[in-house]
Amino acid sequence: MPADTPLPMLGGLSAADFLDQYWQRKPLLIRGAFPDIESPLSPNELAGLACEEGIEARLVEEHGQDAKGNPRPWKVSHGPFDEATFSRLPESNWSLLVQAVDHYIPEVANLLETFSFVPRWRLDDIMISYAPPGGSVGPHVDQYDVFLLQASGQRHWQLGGPTDDEAPIIEGIDLRILEHFEVAPGKDWVLEPGDMLYLPPGQAHHGISQSDDCMTVSVGFRALSADEAVTSFADYLGETLPSSKRYSDAGMTPPADPGELNDEALERMRRLILETLDDPTQLAQWFGRVMTQPKYVDQLVPQESPTPVEELVAELEAGGYLERTLGSRFAWRALDDNQATLFVDGDGLVCSPGLAQAMASNASIDADILDYPGAAALIAGLLDRGSLSWPGDGAFEEDDE
Repeated sequence: MPADTPLPMLGGLSAADFLDQYWQRKPLLIRGAFPDIESPLSPNELAGLACEEGIEARLVEEHGQDAKGNPRPWKVSHGPFDEATFSRLPESNWSLLVQAVDHYIPEVANLLETFSFVPRWRLDDIMISYAPPGGSVGPHVDQYDVFLLQASGQRHWQLGGPTDDEAPIIEGIDLRILEHFEVAPGKDWVLEPGDMLYLPPGQAHHGISQSDDCMTVSVGFRALSADEAVTSFADYLGETLPSSKRYSDAGMTPPADPGELNDEALERMRRLILETLDDPTQLAQWFGRVMTQPKYVDQLVPQESPTPVEELVAELEAGGYLERTLGSRFAWRALDDNQATLFVDGDGLVCSPGLAQAMASNASIDADILDYPGAAALIAGLLDRGSLSWPGDGAFEEDDE
């Protein structure tokens, strides 16, 4: 779709206009962004997910109690939960949040494709929350972009101003709730089903449920902090650099004081570091790997035995097809006219540019993909490691008990 095409989900803005005027700059309220929306999960189904092992879920209670029964303004519990947890809850003032629902529910994962005006590798996950009347997680700030889509019920949103990391927060709880929150003029809305609110990083906000069926879908985006990036890139370079690349000072002049770290020595060290870091090829290889790292380390389930390439080809040619495993991440970058790196779940695989681009898209992985040289072996490897799966194999199944 052309970048200047008006998009109803952006209130009639084109992708180009939204990215230029709002992305990482200022909030945007979009009424009727998804006018025909139906919540992909019911509150009971979301609670069922929160009871499963390995699924990241939180229960936030206002006016809660600590372990000794003493009252406290907020209480945060982490899953997995059980039926007894939910049966003791009051009729108001609590929230259930389940992270990465797109990793388990295909209908939720499909929603990500509607946000493809932002690079796929920038997407993090979809969190879904349920709250009865009064349910909230308090006024807070996120350091990433987020689209807040109202799937059912109503939520009252209030925005403050841009807030930095130094803003005082309430101590003693596993939430970064702001001590002080002041609503900005004109930034006070009730969102109905289908309405959506975009928030850039650092935007103080507070959402409170106003109904007993309040379900909110939060589409979050991945952004490395500077300290994460520097540490990760340095670790990657450290694994690839030869031990022979070292500090050197050939041609130096005799020091005025043998004990002094002089400016010339520091400049030589600075040049060594900067020359090592300033490698576009290495930067691209690291960046592709780090931005496709799975959200959870144990997310991929390798196959017990290798897939015979001949059987894979026969299955595809008979009409079969493969799916990208829910939660797997794909990206690509051209190396030259004949080669590219396909980044998958934190790894880099060299293949043809056409194959890399097809695998990193939402194109079907069927017999047509075999037209690319080396496709069968590459696909078999991704199937073995769990990044691809046959239909149904990667689907999440709820426990009926």
